[in-house]
Formats: sequence, structure tokens, C-alpha cells
Amino acid sequence: MPTISAFYGILIRMYFDDHAPPHFHAIYGEFEAVIDIKALTVVRGTLPRRALELTLDWAELHQAELQVDWDLCAAKQPPKLIEPLR
Repeated sequence: MPTISAFYGILIRMYFDDHAPPHFHAIYGEFEAVIDIKALTVVRGTLPRRALELTLDWAELHQAELQVDWDLCAAKQPPKLIEPLR
């Protein structure tokens, strides 16, 4: 599972050939949430409130790039790194 971005202790990852809908995994310590790329909602799992807010802010800024990375992973190609939240 490639890590495509990391910021404030939050790792953003995608699996190769993962199931639909397009999503990414946000990992923060022992917490993990799966975030829908188009709706920017939590599909499953949890993150602490502040980590979730940061993740969703970042995802909104990089929604198009996340979709490109999803398409690359679906084609079993390595995703591109995405700029972290600053």
C-alpha cells in the first residue's frame, strides 16, 4: 500500500486494485479511516476530530490528484506523491 502523502503524523495511502468507490486510507497512530474521494466523507473507521479535519481539508485541496492516483492504482501503476498539508 503506497503512501502518497504524510503530514502532522497522518499517513495517506492507497491500495493497488482496491474496491470501488474511489477512496484513500488515512492512518493516524492506531486510528484508520477510509475516505471517499468524490464525497469527501468517511466510509468506515475513525480518526480523532482534529486529524479528520486536517485530512478532509487536505483532500479537498487535492481531490483531482487523488482521483488520478486512484486511477493509477486501479491500473496497478505506482501513484504520484501529493503535496502534504502545510
